[in-house]
Amino acid sequence: MATEMQLFTVASLLRRGRALDWLSSGLTLVALLIGLAPLLGVTAQPLTALFCALMLVLGLGQKYWALRVALDAELFQHLAERINHLAIHTSDLDQALVQLKLQPAHQSARNWDERSLGALRLLRTQGLWLLAQLLLVTLTVLGLPWLSITG
Repeated sequence: MATEMQLFTVASLLRRGRALDWLSSGLTLVALLIGLAPLLGVTAQPLTALFCALMLVLGLGQKYWALRVALDAELFQHLAERINHLAIHTSDLDQALVQLKLQPAHQSARNWDERSLGALRLLRTQGLWLLAQLLLVTLTVLGLPWLSITG
């Protein structure tokens, strides 16, 4: 059985996903601005367009996981505040998730340890999408001098 502190801790960790989302949104916005620069008369470069497209795809992927993490953070917080009736609220939550097709019916029997690990796995996945964005930016910045030498 989950404890109040366990649910609060998971909710708190999941809320860190908001900071990851802000950073990713900033990177995505910069990529979008660079990608739209040709509309202002800047000469379009195919490699720049590829970079921007990849950044946008990675940013959208991260945004998807950020939304899932944020939902779980709110649910864990809500349930932590109602720990005295956790069994009833868990049943209600499972019914709602199944009805909304957000969870398969066979996953309803999971305990809170499994649910906590699953929610934290979502946060790690969100972080990996952000890491991919950061790696792309880093490789691009480090590669620019080499591309200008060979190009």
